[in-house]
Amino acid sequence: MSASAPSPSTSPSAPASPSSVEFIGMIATRDASETRPAAGPPIDPDYTTRFARAHEDAGFDRVLIGYSSSRPDGTQVAAHVAARTERLGLLVAHRPGFVAPTLAARSFATLDQFTGGRVAVHTITGGNDTEQRRDGDYLTKDERYARTDEYLTVLRRAWSSAEPFSYEGTHYHFEDYGSEVLPVRETGIPLYFGGSSDAAYRVGGRHADTFALWGEPLAETAGQIAAVRAAAEAAGRAQPPSISVSFRPILGPTEELAWERAHRILETINSGAGRPFFDQARHHTAGEAPQNAGSQRLLAAAAKGDLHDRALWTPTATASGAGGNTTALVGTPETVAAALLDYVDIGVTTLLIRGYDPLDDAIDYGRHLIPLVRQELAHRAATRRPAAALAGGSL
Repeated sequence: MSASAPSPSTSPSAPASPSSVEFIGMIATRDASETRPAAGPPIDPDYTTRFARAHEDAGFDRVLIGYSSSRPDGTQVAAHVAARTERLGLLVAHRPGFVAPTLAARSFATLDQFTGGRVAVHTITGGNDTEQRRDGDYLTKDERYARTDEYLTVLRRAWSSAEPFSYEGTHYHFEDYGSEVLPVRETGIPLYFGGSSDAAYRVGGRHADTFALWGEPLAETAGQIAAVRAAAEAAGRAQPPSISVSFRPILGPTEELAWERAHRILETINSGAGRPFFDQARHHTAGEAPQNAGSQRLLAAAAKGDLHDRALWTPTATASGAGGNTTALVGTPETVAAALLDYVDIGVTTLLIRGYDPLDDAIDYGRHLIPLVRQELAHRAATRRPAAALAGGSL
């Protein structure tokens, strides 16, 4: 990071920054965004390949493949991408409840074996009754989280058990399940978990390797991190989940140009050009208040003000009804990198970033943003090591 970039703010109680972070992008099977209607057929193999390779070339660690009742099947998209990339990790969004956890365990383990261990699963319990019913799910929110709790219990055991086992719960019951296919790693497939409700903290705190949050102000994010860690402790875990936070960076070569671009994006969203994208994503029904806590929290943050902390801008969330991770970080690459590091300083280890111009932004993040964050973290790690050695008397 340039010497002129302001240093990230820290909290006295914040943990030490990690020496590295994981960067996750997000891909789709056609060009679509809140700023424009989808272009091309629902599945464009060439565009999907180009989009994934752009992320690999940009230095992303993984890409998220989203889920809704109308989107292409994520495991098949992941298989397509895996065959056309070399190292890019695949984070497949998955809703428990529509296939048996034993079948899901085999499906993901099979994909993991074919990809050489590149698969992770992002669990989404589902925050909208209407969307759930499109796939035939009529459980209440609390019932869905109870089902997810059982589902992930079975997944974990299915990925680690070399011997057949039986299970009897409220939602799942089977006898002598056993599989010839297990994940590449003995520790199983990494589980990411999304949600912002008390039920999400409880279930994700018990099961997740990484707990994923949407981009709120620093204080609110710190509160959510504390809630996840408390839930993990209550579940008896020695190590709490890692934390992911997601943003929509809007970059410009100068602050003025970045803000000009941000306001153009906002005007386009307000024009309704991306309404087909909202309808396809279906986080909540158009014209209705969101049921999911994550969207509610983004709208509450936006109601407090447009600009928070160093660069967090919330009008894009309001304009889109907070249908997904819709808050932006606006500024030069140096400003946005410093803002991302502010979150790292309060305990975040994974950064999910995607743009309102999805493909072009992914390329720009790789050129201008990701290297700055990694360079600063490498610098911090290098300067900490000599200090630690001096404290130990080895220099």
